[in-house]
Amino acid sequence: MTVNVFASFMRTVVPVAAGLLLTLAARAGFDLDDGTATAAVTAALTAGYYAVFRLIEEGAGRLDVPWLRRLAGLALGWARPPQYPVPQQGLTVAPGPHPGP
Repeated sequence: MTVNVFASFMRTVVPVAAGLLLTLAARAGFDLDDGTATAAVTAALTAGYYAVFRLIEEGAGRLDVPWLRRLAGLALGWARPPQYPVPQQGLTVAPGPHPGP
């Protein structure tokens, strides 16, 4: 899985999972009701839907099938996949003015 796919997946799943955990924490000590069970199923289905179409989008890009990539992107709400900058190795310090005496 490329960095872009993983990053975009995590940016979608983490908020859904956090909302679910906050809901469960608020109901700690109580039996699961229909609403909580529905929230858990919703979170799982949302994550699954996103993962399937994001992976189709990435695979279609690698296989050079633009219509499939565009279709999968539209199923996610935007025709183009996100682009995240690749982190550079190491830290460089730009030369700057040297304070005088």
